[in-house]
Amino acid sequence: MNDQQLHEHIEQLVAEEHALLEQAGAISETERTRLGAINVQLDRLWDLLRQRRAREEFGQNPDVARERTAETVEEYLQ
Repeated sequence: MNDQQLHEHIEQLVAEEHALLEQAGAISETERTRLGAINVQLDRLWDLLRQRRAREEFGQNPDVARERTAETVEEYLQ
C-alpha cells in the first residue's frame, strides 16, 4: 500500500467514524464495537504511514514497512 492509498483508507475510516458519531441519540452496541475497531485500525494505519515516512527520510525503502499488530500499536499509549 503506498502513501496515497493509506491516506484514502484513513479518510474513509474517518468519514465512517464521523457518521457514527453524528447519529442522533445513543449508538447501539454494534456501532460502539465498530467505533472501537475503527479507532484501532486508524492507529495502525497512522503508524504504518509514520514508518514509511521515516524510512523515506533516511533513504530506506518505504515498501519494507509493515502494518503492526493492534496489540503492538495500542501498547504505545501506555
